[in-house]
Amino acid sequence: MTSKDRPLPVVIWGASGHALVVIDILRLMDGFEPVGLLDDVTPERRGELVDGVPVLGGREQLPQLLAAGIRHIIMGFGNCAARLRLGRTVGAQGFTLATAIHPRSVVASSVVIGPGTVVAAGAVINPLARIGSNVIINTGASVDHESVVEDGAHVCPGVRLAGRVVVGEAAWVGIGSTVHDRVRIGRGALIGAGSVVIRDIPDYAVAYGCPARVARMQPPMEQ
Repeated sequence: MTSKDRPLPVVIWGASGHALVVIDILRLMDGFEPVGLLDDVTPERRGELVDGVPVLGGREQLPQLLAAGIRHIIMGFGNCAARLRLGRTVGAQGFTLATAIHPRSVVASSVVIGPGTVVAAGAVINPLARIGSNVIINTGASVDHESVVEDGAHVCPGVRLAGRVVVGEAAWVGIGSTVHDRVRIGRGALIGAGSVVIRDIPDYAVAYGCPARVARMQPPMEQ
């Protein structure tokens, strides 16, 4: 194997459950090798191995990573607003967001997927869908034709988005939910697990149920 053919080292920001999923996807792909994890939340975990990948420390490690020639980072946690915020942080410091697409997902050839996005096992993304940057399309979720999932959104395991749905920036669609065709879920909205969404949901709303109804509003996310 020549140096040109060697997988690119990538660091995962996050060291909990979703990071395990990202590690597995990267190992199954051609082109990336997970070499470390960053964890600002529990600094005492420095040196711990997570599925064989060491926790390097927190964000104070970024200059050393660049000096070591590591240029790729991917987010390995679920908080939507924080993924967007930290994506901007690492981009400003000279890193590139890696994209992880599980080889046993199904992605139509006309789909556009932004940098930093994770597409997990069993996910299906159908023709002319557009997926933004730093998105999670989680295990077994489906995104149907011409739907748009904006930057930082999280489509949780088992979610079903019908055709021409729009999921706004940093919105969260809870596990097992179903969204009717042409429905828009607003920016920063949160859809509770198992909901059936048949009407538009406003920005920053918390909605759940069958059919989903707005229960309360939450503060706009930090920029």
